[in-house]
Amino acid sequence: MTTTKIWLSSPHMGHAEELYVKEAFDTNWVAPLGPNVDKFEKSISTYLGGEFEVAALSSGTAAIHLALEILGVGKDDEVICQSLTFSASANPICYLGAKPIFVDSERETWNICPDLLEKAIKERVAMGKKPKAIIAVHLYGMPYKVTEINRISEKYEIPVIEDSAEALGSSYKTKKCSTLGNLGILSFNGNKIITTSGGGALVSKNPDYKKKAVYLATQARDDAPHYQHSVVGYNYRMSNVLAGIGRGQMEVLDERVKARRANFDFYRDALKSTGLEFLPEPEGSISNRWLSCVLTDSYETREAIRVGLLSEDIESRPLWKPMHLQPVFNSCPNYTNGISEDLFDRGLCLPSGSNLQLEDLERVAAKILKIMS
Repeated sequence: MTTTKIWLSSPHMGHAEELYVKEAFDTNWVAPLGPNVDKFEKSISTYLGGEFEVAALSSGTAAIHLALEILGVGKDDEVICQSLTFSASANPICYLGAKPIFVDSERETWNICPDLLEKAIKERVAMGKKPKAIIAVHLYGMPYKVTEINRISEKYEIPVIEDSAEALGSSYKTKKCSTLGNLGILSFNGNKIITTSGGGALVSKNPDYKKKAVYLATQARDDAPHYQHSVVGYNYRMSNVLAGIGRGQMEVLDERVKARRANFDFYRDALKSTGLEFLPEPEGSISNRWLSCVLTDSYETREAIRVGLLSEDIESRPLWKPMHLQPVFNSCPNYTNGISEDLFDRGLCLPSGSNLQLEDLERVAAKILKIMS
């Protein structure tokens, strides 16, 4: 019997995306500006609460890079970054010649630990190197401890870049993720909860931040009839074509969140007899459950499940390898407690796409139950 591959998180198109892309072609708006870009930004702002400035960009990585520039991060500065994350959270720090300072996780949300964060800030300040920014991540769509992190941010006057690449549709105390820090970033990569094929966005309440982001993202061209540049810029603006996909995706975002959360509920109920651990939502938090993740009892069990699923053409993936363990960052200071390393050793992301059918979920669960038995 032939079975189809089950992907970890594949793109899921709605019905309007093709119409908006066709509109871009029909009107010849095939450029990094145009009506789709404006309307996509507006739809994101409306979804987030209507009072936010949004700049649509080529990627979430570009959004972090511009956020750091806007906050004045430069050569030899230090930026605190959550260790348990994808490398795109940390790489832009290095683009600017700054140094990442990695901080470990806490158990409740798997995100940056407030206690270690404050310890890191105190030690860096004592060394005469006050960090210029904090990059905190809503891992797999689960909001970090926003109240605690913002308290520390305000106490030491260090701004927070809120990495919501995985958290569009999540919220903390009724406020949408990407609106909870000084600057928020979103990703619309192909595996995210909605996609523009490749893309991202910068979010802020500050109109000047958007103005500067758009300026830098369009090669920092000065206001002149000729091409004049006073600072180095980037080619980071989203195209009108891809923004058309984004407009259609925003129309189905709530459906995608509902489907991802239903996947999580299915796995939790179907696998409750196995002893696998699922991350609950702390009070006040709502996760989009971008990826449904489990904790096994050991590295060996994690690998048995991963390899067993792979043998059935089912894609799964270990949790992110912490940044402080990555060869490229092995010389960077880090403040660790062993939690992110333990999560990496024992954690596994299960297929979580919003286009999964019940038979797909049952196939995944059946294989895991067989392995665990």
